[in-house]
Amino acid sequence: MRWSELERTQPRLAALGQRKLGDAGVVLVGTLRRGGLPRISPVEPLFWRGDLWLCMGWGSLKAKDLMRDPRILIHSIVASRDGTDGEFKVRGSAILDEDEPTQAAFAEEVSRRLGWKPEPGKFHLFRVDVDDIAFIHWVDATNDQFVSRWPRREEFVRRGTSATSQGSPEPSRELFDP
Repeated sequence: MRWSELERTQPRLAALGQRKLGDAGVVLVGTLRRGGLPRISPVEPLFWRGDLWLCMGWGSLKAKDLMRDPRILIHSIVASRDGTDGEFKVRGSAILDEDEPTQAAFAEEVSRRLGWKPEPGKFHLFRVDVDDIAFIHWVDATNDQFVSRWPRREEFVRRGTSATSQGSPEPSRELFDP
């Protein structure tokens, strides 16, 4: 699914994702190495033309991973240990875009919005095709964990039973539009 489809069907979730993934200026990207072990790398995301885009250095290992196996996990930056800001996760496929006019337009957009200019033909550009989204946040005082999953449209809370455990999922409604 393209990001624009998420914006159309679940605008609150899409807006939250754009804030959680875009505002920090960097996300963590999980790819699979040739031998199957995971690789975690920082990447600057850009929401542009109705999609989530990732630009990677020419010949970088994370780009090579995705050209071999397009499965990707994108995770928002978590900057506090209490989890109250939440973590936003996107699972999907990274679609390589080698179209020269698209790369040139992307470079101009990055220059305009981010202040640096990638050189067309000297970077790998991926559009993210979204399969699954999860947003998880905690209430520090109670250790309650709130989970929202798309496209399942599943939302639940697991009430804290101790400092290190939660109870069984209970229905919750926080994020999804009807």
